[in-house]
Amino acid sequence: MSVMRTKSVERSIADTEEPEFRLKKSLSAFDLTVFGVGVVIGAGIFTLTGRVAHEVAGPAIVVSFVVAAIACGLAAMCYAEFASTVPVSGSAYTFSYASLGELFAWIIGWDLILEMFLGAGVVAQGWSAYLGVLLEQLGLPIPAAIGYGGTVDLMAILLVLVLGALMTYGIRESMRVNMVLVGLKLFIVLFVIVAGLLFVNPANYTPFVPDAAPRQTATGLTQPLLQFISGIEPMAFGLGGIFAGAALVFFAYIGFDVVATTAEETKRPQRDLPIGIIASLVICTVLYCAVALVVTGMVSYADLDPAAALANAFAHHGQAWMATVISAGAVAGLTTVVLTLLIGATRIIFAMSRDALLPRSLAKVHPTRRTPWVISIIVTIVVALVAGLTPVGVLEEMVNIGTLSAFVLVSVGVIVLRRTRPDLKRGFRVPWSPLLPALSAAICTYLMLNLTVETWLRFLIWLALGFVIYFAYGRSHSRLGKDDAPYLNPAEPKIVGREG
Repeated sequence: MSVMRTKSVERSIADTEEPEFRLKKSLSAFDLTVFGVGVVIGAGIFTLTGRVAHEVAGPAIVVSFVVAAIACGLAAMCYAEFASTVPVSGSAYTFSYASLGELFAWIIGWDLILEMFLGAGVVAQGWSAYLGVLLEQLGLPIPAAIGYGGTVDLMAILLVLVLGALMTYGIRESMRVNMVLVGLKLFIVLFVIVAGLLFVNPANYTPFVPDAAPRQTATGLTQPLLQFISGIEPMAFGLGGIFAGAALVFFAYIGFDVVATTAEETKRPQRDLPIGIIASLVICTVLYCAVALVVTGMVSYADLDPAAALANAFAHHGQAWMATVISAGAVAGLTTVVLTLLIGATRIIFAMSRDALLPRSLAKVHPTRRTPWVISIIVTIVVALVAGLTPVGVLEEMVNIGTLSAFVLVSVGVIVLRRTRPDLKRGFRVPWSPLLPALSAAICTYLMLNLTVETWLRFLIWLALGFVIYFAYGRSHSRLGKDDAPYLNPAEPKIVGREG
């Protein structure tokens, strides 16, 4: 009954062949890349670049994006190695179960549920906001009571219900809709980049790295934990501003890890998962840097509007109609983000339920659609309530801390599994291990320390609730703890096609 027991890779793979829980394998490397781009690129590409350039980094935000991409790339490589070694639903939860033990797996699964539930709800609210702007520009305003920030955000609820129904119907169908919306989103992003190049003034890039200056910061529970502990006041601009900007824009890349949750539904996971994870990160980096160059070239960083920088940059040049195009791009972009997070949440809970850390009855797969339909319905209802009833602006940073804690454990898990199971076939290997995985864990820990004290307190409360559930239910019901549980010995050959 040890809480540190590990689930062997062989057993994890064998469990995927049980008829009762077998998912449909239909995804290719291209599907996964589109899936990754769909969740990473959201409304932030239209707003975050301008805000960080105006307040923290200046035109050097382009360097901030590159630094953040390198840091994020380290975590991405760790995910790619694990996903190609343990091609099983559950992402970081499954990886931690194979390397660090059941308690760590539970913690990370519990964190990922938080990340994806809240993430989908928060993004659905953002979708509602952009939909309201778009319809208002088209002369069809949404009544305030049922729109963004209203008594009930009915638009966000309807979005989640529609996408939840699509997700429940089938993964292949979900990916087709996702592909169309990602294509539309990329077309609008590329259109904005090309159109913006016509208004770039090279003089706006000078100075490329503005002189360092004190940065206005929060106090009390709203200040970063690192500032609370050390008392060091952060700086804006200069070299420090570049790295401060990297810490902020890092969160624009979060989402590629959701690709790993579809491992069991991938045709050739050892090959396709690393391609999907890394390719989506590279594509997003190129687009982010291009948008950053355009927006800081169109308007001096000091004059950028941090609230809606790109739309206002076009308005500054007399192209107000571009605000409508940008709003349409954001609506399409956020639709794909919500869909991807809903799928990710169901696959995490599916993996935890199949292992009986949550009730196994939840993990049953529909006999014809081969989707975890019970979990899909539950996730859809919960996220719809979060999106429709949670006050705007609450809990966003909880998404970030849940994600970063997963990054830390996956990075550490790569080092551990290399030492405990060097015999495993790995479709992708992180170079210079253990140095790069350790560096990834250190960077993600630093970024966690830059989140607010308030966020940390909420995170600890969520963890405490998770511990209560684990020790009251999961630990005693775990399949790994049953006397008749097979495949406990990692030295045993992999068994596939097991019936029960």
